[in-house]
Amino acid sequence: MMKCVLIDDEPLAREILEGYIARHETIELAGSFSNALEGAEFLKHCAVDVLFLDIEMPEISGIDFLRSLSQPPITVFTTAFRDYAFEGYELGVIDFLLKPISYDRFRKAIDKIKEFLSLEKDDANLETSGDIPTFIFVKSGVQKIKLFFADVTYIQGLKDYAIIHASTGRIVIKGSIKSMQELFPETLFIRVHKSFIVAKDKIRRVEKNRIIIADQQIPVGRNYKAVMDKLITGH
Repeated sequence: MMKCVLIDDEPLAREILEGYIARHETIELAGSFSNALEGAEFLKHCAVDVLFLDIEMPEISGIDFLRSLSQPPITVFTTAFRDYAFEGYELGVIDFLLKPISYDRFRKAIDKIKEFLSLEKDDANLETSGDIPTFIFVKSGVQKIKLFFADVTYIQGLKDYAIIHASTGRIVIKGSIKSMQELFPETLFIRVHKSFIVAKDKIRRVEKNRIIIADQQIPVGRNYKAVMDKLITGH
């Protein structure tokens, strides 16, 4: 059973999420707070698995609050505003729920969290395959699984882990996105954001500050736009 904390200054929004949490069989509410200061005090003494966090709140915003946490729980942003998705990626937020939140969308967020926690327990590692590799070995438990670079679509950094998205499934690797950048050859992959590396040949199109790859929208960080422009123009 996962334990969670809810921080939102809107009473109705809290009531709705509290009801969703009560209905779901794999998560329980450890605390519900109307402001970030009360939530911060609670988290000092109680460890939880998941944090549902509103963004626009009085005194301190959800973004500033999350930045202040040295070891934040897995975090889901809950907000009525669409414009904070990029800040969420920067902070390693696992999901972004847009109000009004439906129960079906809430369940999908919980499924994503459960999948991440399950894969995290595998304690997978990578081993390179040679000087000019076309694949790497993913070590999970006692198994070593061969993962071809050609099957990988993108890699997402999340806290101290990286999630490899491939046609064969998703794999969680212990390590930073920077360490993944060193393992995945730059001839095939390009880092486009603080939290994302994408396969060059899987890019379908580029739209201003985002990339469409497979069915996923990947943000392009401000510091990586020059790299993307070079990829598009060839110089």
